Amino acid sequence: MHVVKVAFEALGFDVRMMRGGLAPLVWQLAREYVDRGHRVSVVTPTHGRLDHLAARYDVTELDHHDEHLVPLVPDPAVWPDPPGDRTVTTRAHLLRHEGVDVYLLGNDQLDLLPERIYPAAASEGTDPAFFKPLVFQVAALRFLLRRLGGEGAGHFTGGAGAGGEPTLVQAYEPYYHYLLPPVLAGDPRFRVVSTVASNMPIDLGVYRPQLARLLAMFGTGVDLDRYLDPPAPVAVPDDPGAVRAAALATALAGHLRHTRLSAGRGADHVSLFALIADHCDSIDFLTPGQRDFYSTFRDTPYEVAFRRTAVARVVRDNAGKQFVGGCGVPAPWLDRDPGTVDRTRVLDGLGLDPGRPTFHHVARYSVHHKGQWELVRAVEAVLATDPEVNFVLRMATAAGGDAPVGEPYFQRVADRFPDRVRLFWSMADEETFFREAVAADYCLFPSKYELDTFLIAQGQAMVCGAVPIATAQESTRHYRPVPGFDLPRSFTPDDPRLTRALVGRIHEAARLWRGDPDGYRRLSADAAALGRTFTYAAAADRRLDRFARLLAGDVPPPPVEHLIGYGWFDQLDGRQWQTHRAAIRAAAIGFADLEAVHRFGPVDVATLRQLHAAADRRGDFDRCLELADLLGDTDRADALRSRCRVLPHPDGNELRYEAAGAAGVDLVTPDGRPRPLEPDGPAFRIVLPVAATPGVPVFLLRLASGRSTWDVPPVAS
Repeated sequence: MHVVKVAFEALGFDVRMMRGGLAPLVWQLAREYVDRGHRVSVVTPTHGRLDHLAARYDVTELDHHDEHLVPLVPDPAVWPDPPGDRTVTTRAHLLRHEGVDVYLLGNDQLDLLPERIYPAAASEGTDPAFFKPLVFQVAALRFLLRRLGGEGAGHFTGGAGAGGEPTLVQAYEPYYHYLLPPVLAGDPRFRVVSTVASNMPIDLGVYRPQLARLLAMFGTGVDLDRYLDPPAPVAVPDDPGAVRAAALATALAGHLRHTRLSAGRGADHVSLFALIADHCDSIDFLTPGQRDFYSTFRDTPYEVAFRRTAVARVVRDNAGKQFVGGCGVPAPWLDRDPGTVDRTRVLDGLGLDPGRPTFHHVARYSVHHKGQWELVRAVEAVLATDPEVNFVLRMATAAGGDAPVGEPYFQRVADRFPDRVRLFWSMADEETFFREAVAADYCLFPSKYELDTFLIAQGQAMVCGAVPIATAQESTRHYRPVPGFDLPRSFTPDDPRLTRALVGRIHEAARLWRGDPDGYRRLSADAAALGRTFTYAAAADRRLDRFARLLAGDVPPPPVEHLIGYGWFDQLDGRQWQTHRAAIRAAAIGFADLEAVHRFGPVDVATLRQLHAAADRRGDFDRCLELADLLGDTDRADALRSRCRVLPHPDGNELRYEAAGAAGVDLVTPDGRPRPLEPDGPAFRIVLPVAATPGVPVFLLRLASGRSTWDVPPVAS
């Protein structure tokens, strides 16, 4: 088959063309496809580095000089001075490398930001360079339709056409390809697979007038009303339930702006992932945890809000398109022997003492996404009490060359400890990265907001024997069969809880390294063994099998266990309800889903108690109260109705709240600001001025299980 990869970042063989994990993912899979006899093309921008590439590789200019319009219709609330439409002339060059045809597209917009590659988020609203990804989509689509969808691809229905080579388009990262699925959906020359490489907010939207103009330009009609979210709940004075629902919606909207789980755009934006899910042929995830997370947002502060969105409905409607293609550690890392690296020599060369435990962090510079604020604060705190520790930190601010300093505070900390901390602001070449990974005893990945997925850098470090100290994200749970040093999930900027956990884990890891070298070596060996199980060969085979089935017209239904595990009982047909009764009933009880359990007939007392226990574990206290009433448990019902009390206090009011299983409770104000409550025996408390005491308090709970959930309880005096 002919696989065409469309990716904003793709050249994983050249460090100056890389800014993150997308480039190695695209490139390693391309090489594997070629090794299996398939034709592979890659469409990607030049990023203003054509001269660099032409000096090093076989680059040929093509007769593609495409003058075309890129309509820009930005949201006037964000762009008070809109830039206006752009007319560009897109050129194309062909770079042949290791059997892959790389088509490099360039124009005066795609050549911007040669060091950053990606526009800064802060440029939205002011800098037209922000539209570089959109310009790429338009240019790539036109190139596909004109150059890669013609005679060489052929027309087909369920197999190869006249050209004998059907075209499978594998597009990477929704934000960079949301136009491709709807535009190509009606074209028999193409099948489109969307690969979700990271967890951008699933409700990240494109301004509807902008999208409508783009689709019209390509002659594509889409019912955009399908992607409208339902209106927010409205408080009705005589309806306590409606008042509580409106209070929760207001607090949620304010709070989620700070969590990066939700984009928080208005009704005039269309979820680009919903658009993709409806129109692509398959949705490809890198890990099982990523698929699970992106499907439900289970146990996060966003879960309850996500259930009400249009994109949640669209995801369920397209459940059969999902599959896990997987990811891997690049073959050069698996083929090399870490034993050939002299750890002492590497650390001496860095000016660090080899007699100390060494902790390594490598990632692009992203202080909140990568947990780098918390990491550097933890480094400073650790060195204040245990100076016999090394840190090697790489936070790449540029693709290569002279990298600018990122956060000055980070540099000040490094400058205070020159023989303990080495901080680099540039990407390392593969040889340097490998040597530093081998020299490291531990790798640090305190990523937040579940924005990461496979985390290739962590897998590479583990292959070299570095023991991970990493956030227990759902998306990266594939790394946790090895006993390591988990960090709590975090959805908060500059999170003191994550900082404290980092400090504790680093101290714990240093003690193990010094006091139990055999125990450390066992962990290191386990990390290396697990890392070696993730191969691009296996990831390529899974995808190629899926691609072949798509091209043959064989689209598998969603696995029943998938639907049951997510609680998507509405996606099960009558036969499945009968043949999987026990599994569905058990899952429904686990979700405290009384309505689903009712489908099996009358609910007895024993089952009501099971449902009550499940609701209690989930922190679903409204459901607990409903079940306590059904059970006739007046004591429990009374306790639940009075779980939130307002008591007089010399400084105003004391707000007391009781929640079994809560490890922490925040009172969230209408603007979304969390105020932590203090533990006080079985309860939590906060003292507020009378005027600041909410009539309808909204609480965000962190349960001991790691689950985050919301509660809007009635207030008792």
